[in-house]
Amino acid sequence: MQNITIQEALTRGVTEILPSKKSLAELMEQKKIRLYLGIDPTGSLLTLGHSVLLRKLQQFADLDHDVILLIGGGTVKIGDPTGKDSTRPELTNEVIEENFKNWQEQASKILDFSKIKIMNNADWLDKLTYVDLIKIMAKTTVQQLMERDMFQERVKAGRPVHAHEIIYPLMQGYDSVHMDVDLEIGGTDQTFNMMMGRTLQKAYNNHEKWVLSTPIINGTDGRKMSKSYGNFVALTENPNDMYGKLMRIGDEMIINYFTVLTDVPMAEIEEMEKAMAAGENPMTFKKKLAFTITTMYHDEKLAQTAQENFKTISQEKGIPDQKPVHLISAASTTILSLATGARKELSSSDVRRRIEQGAVSIDSQKYTDPNQEITPKSGSILKTGKRDFHELKVED
Repeated sequence: MQNITIQEALTRGVTEILPSKKSLAELMEQKKIRLYLGIDPTGSLLTLGHSVLLRKLQQFADLDHDVILLIGGGTVKIGDPTGKDSTRPELTNEVIEENFKNWQEQASKILDFSKIKIMNNADWLDKLTYVDLIKIMAKTTVQQLMERDMFQERVKAGRPVHAHEIIYPLMQGYDSVHMDVDLEIGGTDQTFNMMMGRTLQKAYNNHEKWVLSTPIINGTDGRKMSKSYGNFVALTENPNDMYGKLMRIGDEMIINYFTVLTDVPMAEIEEMEKAMAAGENPMTFKKKLAFTITTMYHDEKLAQTAQENFKTISQEKGIPDQKPVHLISAASTTILSLATGARKELSSSDVRRRIEQGAVSIDSQKYTDPNQEITPKSGSILKTGKRDFHELKVED
C-alpha cells in the first residue's frame, strides 16, 4: 500500500466513526493506539468484500499502531446472526479447523503479518465460567439486545430468535475488554456488536473505545457481495476469472470499487468520475479497474494476459492462445477428479456444482455428471468456467 496519513485512514473507505472522527484523530496523534478486526471462520474463502476491512487494518499497521487480527474461534461457535433471517447452523470443531487452514495465506495478500498480531478469542471465551457469563450478561438488558433489526424482523414474522444468538454481541463485546483496545474496525453490519464492546469496555475497564465502520460492497450482480449468492470475487481467484468477474460489475459501482479496493489516488478517481458524468464510456474505466485489481493480487504481466484473454473469450468468443497446461495420467478418471485437479484453488463441492450446472467441458463436449468416467487425451482443452481453459497433457 502507498504511504497514508491519519486523515486518509479515517476518511477513505470509512462509513462512520463513533463517537467522532475528530477525537480518534487526536488520540492517534498523541499515542500508539491498540485496535482490532475480528473475523469468524465461517468459510474458507476471503473475498474482495473482506479486503475492504483487511486493507483498512493494514493502513493502521502502516501508521505504526498496535494492530490485532482476531480470529473468532470462540464466537463462531455461537454464530453471528448479523444479516440472517434464520439461525446460523452450528459449526463443528472439524469445520472450524478446516476453515482456518488457508486463511492466513489468503490474508497475506493484503496484510503484513510482521506488523500485525494474530489472536484467537477461543483462548479466553472458551474459558469463561458460568459466573463470568452471568456477570457479562448483567451489563445489559434483554431489551437492548433485542433492538437489532434482524431480531425485530424475525419476531414480526413469527420466526424464532434463539437465546444463544442474543448473547453473541456480548461475547464479541467482551473481546474488547479482554484485549483492552482503543478501537474496533468492522463493516456497517457490525456496528451494533462493536458498540456493545464500547459499552462493556467502559463498564469493565473505564476505558473509551472507538468504532470505525467500513462500507459493505456489492458483488458482480449488484447485490451484497456474498459467497452464498455466488457474486463474489475471491482474493485467490485466478487472473482470468478475477479480471472477467470485475468486468461484470455495474457501471455505477466503478468509482466505489476504485475508492475502497485500490490505492489509486482520489484525485485520479475524481477525474474518472467527472469524465463518466461528461459522457465518456464507462467501459474504459471498468477495464482499468479490472486491470488494477488483478495486478494487485497477481502481477502486471498476468493482468495483461487476463485482459487479452478476456477480449478473446468474452468479446471474440474464442479460446485464448496462452493456457495453463494440466498434466494428467493416461488412466481413466472421473470428470470431477480431472476438473478438481486443474482448479486446485476451488473446493471439490464448487467444482461439482460447476459440472452439474454445465460449466465444464472437454473439447466443447459438456459433462453434467461429476462421476462420469473419461479417458483424457493430450491436446484436449478442458473448460471449467466462462474464462478458464486448460490444455491437457498426458505425462510421459
